[in-house]
Amino acid sequence: QVQVVESGGGLVQAGGSLRLSCAASGLTFSSYAMGWFRQAPGLEREFVSGISWSGGNTHYADSVKGRFTISRDGATNTAYLQMNSLKPDDTALYYCAATIPLGYSDYDVVLTRSDEYDYWGQGTQVTVSS
Repeated sequence: QVQVVESGGGLVQAGGSLRLSCAASGLTFSSYAMGWFRQAPGLEREFVSGISWSGGNTHYADSVKGRFTISRDGATNTAYLQMNSLKPDDTALYYCAATIPLGYSDYDVVLTRSDEYDYWGQGTQVTVSS
């Protein structure tokens, strides 16, 4: 049974940092592309960042580029999202997602659409105060 569990959210002042973790189990972690999404109240879920199965390719939403860094650790089956210079607009419920990127010409691809991911965690809340 595949499980994806996020942790590391919390309350932080603007300009501060948080590191989110995504622990995956029940899967061959090295075969899965991973992604982070977020959803603020009243808004749709949006892509934040993604990383390919090898870790060699990453992609970021323009709103977080230069402030957030995604990474993965195959030894612990964990993906991370390091968030620096946080802003009140970053306040949201952050979700981790995983999928095997089948059907793509480049298997080492970064996926950016939520409908491309098969497995989701329950989310971890990030609140940034001004």
